[in-house]
Amino acid sequence: MEKKLKCILLVDDDAATNFLNSMVVEEAECCERCVVAKSGMEALEFLKSSENGEYPQPDLIFLDINMPGMNGWQFLEHYEKLHIDQKAKVIIVMLTTSLNPDDLEKSKSTKVEGFIHKPLTEEILKKIIDKNF
Repeated sequence: MEKKLKCILLVDDDAATNFLNSMVVEEAECCERCVVAKSGMEALEFLKSSENGEYPQPDLIFLDINMPGMNGWQFLEHYEKLHIDQKAKVIIVMLTTSLNPDDLEKSKSTKVEGFIHKPLTEEILKKIIDKNF
């Protein structure tokens, strides 16, 4: 796949899931950079960070719902408060094991562009990129 994206941010507290998702992204060769955040707080810190005066502005965020400390919904609440330069160009997709229909319904009333079940596959990744970019 042609590298269409500058950056993908993976937000999940599970190390094995992050490892597998990173492998899928890297094997798809769809982005220049894949960043892993082990918590919602770590993801927010990454989004607020700047390098040479520029924020990272990932093109795509895969967000887990069930995380300790700050779950995916709480992350979204804080994300909405970020400055526009810190969240520009972002598509957020919930990547979860949740089978709770309330989570799916809640995602429809947020900035979430997709709600998919783990594991991430190259086919799913390609569909999301083709649809949104």
